[in-house]
Amino acid sequence: MNVKPLNDRVLVKRIEEVTVTKGGIVIPDTAKEKPIEGRVVAVGPGKMSEQGQRMALQVKAGDKVLFHKYAGNEIKIEDEEHLMMREEDILAVIED
Repeated sequence: MNVKPLNDRVLVKRIEEVTVTKGGIVIPDTAKEKPIEGRVVAVGPGKMSEQGQRMALQVKAGDKVLFHKYAGNEIKIEDEEHLMMREEDILAVIED
């Protein structure tokens, strides 16, 4: 399935956190919080300004981003969980 976000929407796939601590303790799925980091999969063309011009997004596909804990809407694409959110819900781009 090919999903193309509209306007200032961004499609993000969460990056799963490590489930074993440095001491070797395994953290069960029920105790884990949802990750707040992800990879941008696709971006929309941008928001329309009041003058009728398209404002380009600051993020692009492949960027590693940090976002609000409850940002976006969860959607399933080909049995994988993704988030569809507005660009304003993204807090920062993480540079590797």
